[in-house]
Amino acid sequence: MLTDAHHRIIDYVRLSVTDRCNLRCTYCMPEQMRFVKSSALLTDEEIVTLLQTLARAGISKVRITGGEPFLRPGLMQLLAEIKAIPGIREIAITTNGVLTHQHIPGLQALGITHINLSLDTLQPQRFRQITRRDQFATVMQSLESLLAHQMKVKINVVVMDNVNTDELVSFAALTRDQPISVRFIEEMPFNGQGHTFSGINWNYEKILNTLREQHTLHKLPDAPHATALQYCIPGHQGNIGVIPAYSRTFCGTCNRLRISATGSIKTCLYGNDVLNVKDLIRSGEAILPAIRQALHQRAVNGFEAERLHTSALESMSVIGG
Repeated sequence: MLTDAHHRIIDYVRLSVTDRCNLRCTYCMPEQMRFVKSSALLTDEEIVTLLQTLARAGISKVRITGGEPFLRPGLMQLLAEIKAIPGIREIAITTNGVLTHQHIPGLQALGITHINLSLDTLQPQRFRQITRRDQFATVMQSLESLLAHQMKVKINVVVMDNVNTDELVSFAALTRDQPISVRFIEEMPFNGQGHTFSGINWNYEKILNTLREQHTLHKLPDAPHATALQYCIPGHQGNIGVIPAYSRTFCGTCNRLRISATGSIKTCLYGNDVLNVKDLIRSGEAILPAIRQALHQRAVNGFEAERLHTSALESMSVIGG
């Protein structure tokens, strides 16, 4: 098993398959984004080799992210190859929904049912302001199709002061008649725009208190290693999660490793890149010893990792969602 410096078992990888995105969400990336060349990305063969190696070391869950993962050519074939790796028990995908609709039957055929849909507003005009693109109807079509195909859907809502905080109750209402998990996420400083991030006004406690003004929230047990505090509204089919992504209350149980589309590894979202597995693969060097060494130098939590961070904070689309 992979373990870190603080004896935490690492069994979950978040793997970005592209830095490209067809939206330009203001909290995630600049409007004008410079993407890397295709030759700089991990190839399908390199991804499969990497995940085979990690699976032998105990990695059992893989989340595919981007950018927008469905922009990667041949993604469905790559997913099929990942699905066939012994030891990989769950594949999940985080998507913005623009291209998702056409792939839902194929995902279902592969047994990939866990989909996180990034959706920060239920208002078409506001969607355009946040994403700088006019794709609201397409995303909603994907959401409806995911539910019709009985996929396990989580809606990720980044809570932004003076942007969408008036919609928290509307999002919570989605859980009434559908088995959806709506997850409210504290805003983070990874917008890739270089300006200082001075903190947030809407932390997880304020989000919960706002929801409690309209609804009774019943606390649910949190799964091991969960980043979200789980609640339900009595009588609703779905549930609500609140993720303290900036407050970082969940760091003590973190079981994740992040790998970017270019092969850079982060042992913490708030930390530096610690090595590049693409370079190791292409030079014929062993992957696992380098990853184990990096994990044994892992910061205790996101606050320590941020203090040790020596470069400018990247765009979330570069990090990998």
